[in-house]
Amino acid sequence: MHRILGALVLNRNIDVKIELDALEARVLGSLMEKSILIPDQYPLTLRALVAACNQKSSRDPVLSLDQGKVEHTARRLSERHLVTRHENFRSGVQKFEHRLCNTRYSELQFSPAEFAVICLLLLRGPQTPGELRARSGRLHEFADNDAVREVLQGLAQHEDGPFVVRLARSPGRKDSAWAHLFSGEVAGVADSSTPDRESSFDRPAARVSGSAAPDAGADRVARLEARVERLEQTVDALSRRLADGDSSE
Repeated sequence: MHRILGALVLNRNIDVKIELDALEARVLGSLMEKSILIPDQYPLTLRALVAACNQKSSRDPVLSLDQGKVEHTARRLSERHLVTRHENFRSGVQKFEHRLCNTRYSELQFSPAEFAVICLLLLRGPQTPGELRARSGRLHEFADNDAVREVLQGLAQHEDGPFVVRLARSPGRKDSAWAHLFSGEVAGVADSSTPDRESSFDRPAARVSGSAAPDAGADRVARLEARVERLEQTVDALSRRLADGDSSE
């Protein structure tokens, strides 16, 4: 059974097993991402959190959640001590921040590289090392795909984990995809005896020259997606500045 073993300790005296549904994973992943990408606007208001959950870039699947659904999910996570909710009673504005890891409220501490991988898996589902590297963007810069594999192996063997698992390699793919284990069991887990990468000895010689094409195409798409995301973020930042300028007049 590939589940989170034991419990993630959020408090020395309280053990809480983390098993997220799809919406909880989206809310936590969005908060984690924005804590790194826009720290000056973090914690997020409810409106900003809804926008982050519904982004058309860097999300799979793309969702269209209403404010009530996001607020209900964030409150549920707050009750489980996975999100901190701040409320200004004078203005009525709520703000939210994650406390899954790397906060003073959590005993679970990831390295920047581990944090980036967990965040991407929560937001986009199973991905290959090449896809994770191409999409890591401003979260973390990986030197190469092997650096991503090293982080994944570390998360799979983490003393408080495992937190990720390798999936069986899809036909025609050179690399196996990896999935997070914060939502319980994962289908299609790879046999531990099989390699995570296909070598030239695993396939007929006639296929060698073109065998990497599917992965090369996937990596190229991932890089293009990352560029589009950065452009969208730049446009959003400019729009906010213009809006702030108009409101100050």
